[in-house]
Amino acid sequence: MNRPKPAPLRERDITRQIAREHYKEFDQLIESDVIIVGAGPSGLVCARDLAARGFRTLIVEQGLALGGGFWSGGYLMNKATICAPANEILEELGVPCKQVKECEGMYIVDPPHATGALIAGAYQAGAKVLNLTRVVDLILRGDGKLEGVVVNNTTAEMAGHDVVHVDPIALESKVVVDATGHDAVVVNLLHRRNLYKEVPGNGAMWVSRSEEDVMERTGEVYPNCFVVGLAVAAVYGTPRMGPAFGSMLLSGRYGAELIRKKLKQE
Repeated sequence: MNRPKPAPLRERDITRQIAREHYKEFDQLIESDVIIVGAGPSGLVCARDLAARGFRTLIVEQGLALGGGFWSGGYLMNKATICAPANEILEELGVPCKQVKECEGMYIVDPPHATGALIAGAYQAGAKVLNLTRVVDLILRGDGKLEGVVVNNTTAEMAGHDVVHVDPIALESKVVVDATGHDAVVVNLLHRRNLYKEVPGNGAMWVSRSEEDVMERTGEVYPNCFVVGLAVAAVYGTPRMGPAFGSMLLSGRYGAELIRKKLKQE
């Protein structure tokens, strides 16, 4: 085998092409059908399913890495549990799911493999991503209609406005999905605007009850605002589930189907 020779690249051309491609794509992200806030497992599944259906789907993630808490299992042990039938979602993406013989309906997965596949699946379906981007407010018309989010650069927000005062920008959409887990960022912003009751946060751990409640309550909590995954538990004050990710995946898929039906009716 001959030694590969990298193509000669000029630094100016690298910078120019990065900038051109970024702003060309960014222009298309200003208006979407659905904005999903949070790139954890529920948000990624929801984005994949909606984008695959042809909806313009944007994921907004405040961190640098996508995947939320799914990169590792419990207590820094790189294994996570999945309840049936959520294993079918990962198996669609080629992720091995090992059935636990002693526990009916339980599967074990490698979180990095599963997370990487979920991210790839969302991109391959056509979903777009803005990472290092924090939602700081909402677009609300005079009648309280939710029509998008207000975002800023995460690092600027972390520095604080007294240090770095950078004005945010607005991104419009027909639907906003709160997939931010424990923080329930979007619904908390609705509360701050006196449009929704106070968010109680997750209750104590009770895995089976938590997963049932998340699935039962996934849906629209305010006109054009849907909650999926662990954000559901935060909004309703139901138990937390810990390193069990089944209903997070199933909630993302179920939420996508509810959103599809809503947008189809418009």
